Amino acid sequence: MALPAQFRICPDTGFKIDLAADKLIKWNAVTAVIFLLVGGIFGVAVALTRWPEVHLLPPEWFYLALTAHGLDVLLVWLIFFEMALLYFTSAVLLNSRMAAPHVAWIGYWLMLGGAVITNIAVLRGESTVMFTSYVPLQATPDFYLGIILFAVGALLGCFVFLGTLVVARQDKTYEGSIPLVTFGALTACIIAIFTIATGAIILIPTLFWSVGYISHIDSMMYKVVWWAMGHSSQQINVAAHIAVWYALAAILFGAKPLSEKVSRFAFLLYILFLQLASAHHLLVEPGISSEFKIFNTSYAIYLAVLASMIHGLTVPGAVEAAQRKKGYNKGLFEWLRRAPWGNPIFSGFALSIVFFGFLGGISGVMMGTEQLNIITHNTIYVPGHFHATVVTGTTLAFMAFSYWMVPTLWQRELFLPGLAKWQPYLFGIGMALVSLFMMGAGTLGVPRRHWDIAFTDAVISHKFPALAELMMSLNGIAALMATVGAVIFLLNIVGTLLWGKKKSETAAPEPAAAPEPGPVGSYGTAGTLAVPGTFTLAMIFLVAFVLYYFVNWKYLASVWGLS
Repeated sequence: MALPAQFRICPDTGFKIDLAADKLIKWNAVTAVIFLLVGGIFGVAVALTRWPEVHLLPPEWFYLALTAHGLDVLLVWLIFFEMALLYFTSAVLLNSRMAAPHVAWIGYWLMLGGAVITNIAVLRGESTVMFTSYVPLQATPDFYLGIILFAVGALLGCFVFLGTLVVARQDKTYEGSIPLVTFGALTACIIAIFTIATGAIILIPTLFWSVGYISHIDSMMYKVVWWAMGHSSQQINVAAHIAVWYALAAILFGAKPLSEKVSRFAFLLYILFLQLASAHHLLVEPGISSEFKIFNTSYAIYLAVLASMIHGLTVPGAVEAAQRKKGYNKGLFEWLRRAPWGNPIFSGFALSIVFFGFLGGISGVMMGTEQLNIITHNTIYVPGHFHATVVTGTTLAFMAFSYWMVPTLWQRELFLPGLAKWQPYLFGIGMALVSLFMMGAGTLGVPRRHWDIAFTDAVISHKFPALAELMMSLNGIAALMATVGAVIFLLNIVGTLLWGKKKSETAAPEPAAAPEPGPVGSYGTAGTLAVPGTFTLAMIFLVAFVLYYFVNWKYLASVWGLS
């Protein structure tokens, strides 16, 4: 099975895998799952505290848990997994040797050390500044130092990915353009470099401020630059999980995009416009010019949304085209009914597309509209939105990919396959309900960062509608449902690594050193646009979007009276 010195052949896929890349993928993926567990524990504590009848934590512990939850799930879990994806989509998909694996290891240890340092700073109770760490809230210097070390490690990983693309090109391990999945990973890498650069611009001076070398950090300037980093870090996730969508469509169905060139153009639009559209966090700031707000809530966001709509059409369209080619042609949706819904790879993939589009996409466009933003800004609607994007979109896609990657790379059978069939539904639907209940409560004015929505200890009290309290209670119940799904995922991954039955080792197909690329690692299009089921689903999405948009304008008119 092993090739001389540094390669092995995967008996399932025929990929020629650099052993250095293989090890780095495994270490990054396992570390990611560990931090998902840590961040998830803090998340459950936050959800149970926001449940009015439970109200688990006292205020100081609530804000500490909220800080750690945001750090570990929005940053650490996702970027460690994305490092594994970068190495997979370069060294493995391109059958290439890895560029400078020692640099990748330095990057890994910097990321791990930085994450641990920042977590310790938070757990000491001296850096409860939440994920955004807005000035003038001040954390201890090691909080900022840990994030900076983590970012430097991620930057080194990005450089190794780019170097591996150069090595693959020089060694001629592929022909023509890089595969679409690798192109999506390249998009994520480019956005990551921009994100890390903006993070350095703001976090290094803030570190000096916390030490005492700088006397003052302007709060408005901090927010503008921080969100260039903070929101763009989530655009890394979008590009990465859409690359995973294309990969899973190819792995499961042999599907090719409806138009490879159009899909690549959509990724290019992400690079040019997605970071700019992050300004929706700043639309209520009086220090930001109207010109900046108007540009970002019109031209920039329109083109970013166009890119997402292209991917949202072409990924399920590719699946439909592949299924119809296999003979599933009855009516509009036989191709969808005959899909492997009991396979957690497919169900996680499918739910990720639906929830990211219908919940994350529609709510994101609504928040990105300058006038409508005023009714949701700084309410719990905002975390409801990014639970729809980062959790039901990115995390669910990464979970689905893990169900393929872990048994394939480790050559072990899934530990609990029966429970795995239910896991995407429990986690995905649970988190979708969390998002819906948060967005509903936020629409009724429930604040984003307050420990107690009843304001029981406030001098000036406020009573939210009973419906808002009901939604926060249902949010807690939905979070517990999602937690069950997350626990099943963690048990499956850890159990597969430790106790999964080893697959029988079979000889690789000849020629071993140059396997034929499958759909996931090749260039090409589906060759048809005859996907009526996908176009019908797209029309349903459009109607839902228009109705929700209208309802929010109507609601704005009722709360913002003008005479």
